[in-house]
Amino acid sequence: MTAPTPPVKKISTPWSVQGPFKNAESLERRIGEMPISEHVGKADWKTEKHVPVIECPDKIAPDQIFDVTVMIGKEIAHPNTTAHHIRWMSLYFHPEGEKFSYQVARVEFTAHGEGAQGVDTSTIYTHHKATVSMKTQKPGTLYAVSLCNIHGLWESEKKLLVG
Repeated sequence: MTAPTPPVKKISTPWSVQGPFKNAESLERRIGEMPISEHVGKADWKTEKHVPVIECPDKIAPDQIFDVTVMIGKEIAHPNTTAHHIRWMSLYFHPEGEKFSYQVARVEFTAHGEGAQGVDTSTIYTHHKATVSMKTQKPGTLYAVSLCNIHGLWESEKKLLVG
């Protein structure tokens, strides 16, 4: 006797996915046909709570170590609950004249009030803000990307001068 086929698990994506899919490979192929850039939100952080804010000097000396702070919700607070939160942020640097960007840092925010007694029963919350130190010899652009568990990916950028 053969085991019954388990039901197809529905997945949640920030874009519309035509289904049903018989296996993960067909889903990956379909998602891979869509440019990720079409699914990343961009806006002014002063009016949109999901956009990462990048704070650092506008200009640094070559090889000078400097701090870069990335935060969500500087002007408009973003919720931080089990049901609605920022899951992670990544910081990248693209040196002027180079082909690829470099990942500088990635921060995961893993405590959003969930506890053994249920949703929002804990007093532990991670705040969606991080500071990293870095240095470079070249000017370029810093990119911050964040993921809201409900509203998907968001990004911002800031030019960095060296001299």
